[in-house]
Amino acid sequence: MKGNWTFIRVLFLLAVTMGTVQAQEKADLRVYFPNGEFVLAEMALSWEQRAKGLMFREEIAANKGMLFIFEEEANHSFWMKNVRFPIDILWLDREKRIVHMVKQVPPCKKDPCPTYSPVRPSAYVLELSAGKTAEMGLKPGDRLVW
Repeated sequence: MKGNWTFIRVLFLLAVTMGTVQAQEKADLRVYFPNGEFVLAEMALSWEQRAKGLMFREEIAANKGMLFIFEEEANHSFWMKNVRFPIDILWLDREKRIVHMVKQVPPCKKDPCPTYSPVRPSAYVLELSAGKTAEMGLKPGDRLVW
């Protein structure tokens, strides 16, 4: 009987783990650019996810991004503390139009880290690999879709 309980526990843990992996995969969105190309964006929804962002990662692939989703439009500032690679940062309004962008933002080498802020309030922020905005020919006013 004890062997059956162990087997049931293993099945339960496997199901929970697979559900977590599937939920994480579902959390990635396709963010489309005006030219029809897209990146897979990991969503940062909670305060904890937004605070951590891309910290402590070795890189971000050219076809990946991180999409920060905020409850309200505001001047959301970002910094590069503990981010190990340069990125492009796009701020978008509720209509998903680019209101501000900063290209080739370098990692923070020493405290205090500089902050980067939009010129207009935003509801979303998309972080991409450095050079992606130039590669896609993105400019303020462009609308992204997801």
